[in-house]
Amino acid sequence: MPGTTTPPYRVHLGVDLTDAGAHPAAWSTAGARTQRLFDARRLVELVATAERGLLDLVTLDDAFSPQHGRGARGRLDAALVASRLAPRSVGIGLVPTVSTTHAEPFHVSRALATIDHVSNGRAGWQVGWSTTPADAAASGRRGPQRAADGVAEAAEVVGAVACLWEGWEDGATRTRDVASGRSRDREAVHRVDRDGIRFVVDEAPTVPRPPQGRPPVVVRVTSPESEDLAVRRADVVRVRTSSRDEAVALRERLRSAAADVGRRPDDLRVLVDAYVVVGQDRASAQARLDLIEDLEGVSWDTGSLTHVGTARDLAATVEDWTVAGAADGFLLRPSSLSTDLDAVVQRVVPLLQRAGLFRTEYPGTTLRETLGLAGPAHRSAAIA
Repeated sequence: MPGTTTPPYRVHLGVDLTDAGAHPAAWSTAGARTQRLFDARRLVELVATAERGLLDLVTLDDAFSPQHGRGARGRLDAALVASRLAPRSVGIGLVPTVSTTHAEPFHVSRALATIDHVSNGRAGWQVGWSTTPADAAASGRRGPQRAADGVAEAAEVVGAVACLWEGWEDGATRTRDVASGRSRDREAVHRVDRDGIRFVVDEAPTVPRPPQGRPPVVVRVTSPESEDLAVRRADVVRVRTSSRDEAVALRERLRSAAADVGRRPDDLRVLVDAYVVVGQDRASAQARLDLIEDLEGVSWDTGSLTHVGTARDLAATVEDWTVAGAADGFLLRPSSLSTDLDAVVQRVVPLLQRAGLFRTEYPGTTLRETLGLAGPAHRSAAIA
């Protein structure tokens, strides 16, 4: 890592804890402990490791239908897992994927607000939507949507959920009149009346306003429609690209588009997905990747930034892309969680800290503070 001075920029780092790792064959490696993939204690251990590295957040994917393949592809409910992890962690953000396709806005808002309360303000929401026949069949409610329709519905749900989070005024829970039997001030709890294209919300939220006001919203950009959703609604945008110059142009486009719709570009955090295999040297990292691919005959085509090499090389890439303005940070996707997450925390993070690129302590207690995002002021529930 070149230099030891403190630069005027900081990098945000998250890690994806889905399955046994990002590689489809990660479940079959010797250290994956397949029998523990559905063991909550394993996830507690992984979060503790990420937290030791002072990472901003962990993400957890979800799916309504089984993921096909030779290995176990089921998944625990991401929101319920986050609730389990919340009291067993301290500083790190917990960001489950919650689908907008087969769940009502009321239930989405309630689940995420609960996680935010249980974690004392460390919840985030990775917005999901589904277009597969298998997911539609699993829900039993309707047929699959076109991709553009799925994103359009997601945008509508995000707006409705934001309204529901605003349904309780700050301090409403402090009104407790034992004599009258009232535990809250009715005037401080607002009914949300929202007549959308795909659904109607006409109810008062049952969970108080989240500690963060609005838990950060994470959107993955995979299409022009999802890019528009991210520009309008996201706090954190996940992008895939293998080119630094392409990432610079994409980040500038997202920030400019945010300004065009009346948002402050600095309120947007652009994270590049980075798939990583970390070894003592490049040859050993490549050998481990080759071994994983040989186990199932699955080639690892990520479509994004992929690092197969040393911790020092990965830290140098993070610095290079950050200094160039290609990203505000990276969502790390370890090939194998049982091996690569430890390498990131023990070897990559210290290099970034010595270069002045990464924190040495959490800056506050909430995920918004960690991401450097201001907390939203309370608005009327009628305003989306």
